[in-house]
Amino acid sequence: MGSKTGQYAFLAGVLLAIIVGLFPEASKNYASAVIIVLVLLGLLVGFLNITAKETTEFLVAAIALMGGGAALESITVIPVVGTVLYSILLHVAVFVAPAALVVALKAIKTLAESR
Repeated sequence: MGSKTGQYAFLAGVLLAIIVGLFPEASKNYASAVIIVLVLLGLLVGFLNITAKETTEFLVAAIALMGGGAALESITVIPVVGTVLYSILLHVAVFVAPAALVVALKAIKTLAESR
């Protein structure tokens, strides 16, 4: 059951990030609720989806996503599309960050136990 829940949480998080990102102005009314949902979904993904074997690949991808989001703020100068792409990327980063935190803490725990 955990694996299906994690898969659904991942799909829901990505879809929510994209949908909310497509309408950055409209989503300002419920931004706090969206952030909370994205964080909770990210935590579920971190706990349920990422195995020890996938840890390194996931953390590298998460770092690339989160770092890329910060670096791409200049994309907002592109009329209409730039703001939407940047908003999607920011919401994806909000979703991925809690998952990355969980996976990183699990990796640190594993490293500490092996010493």
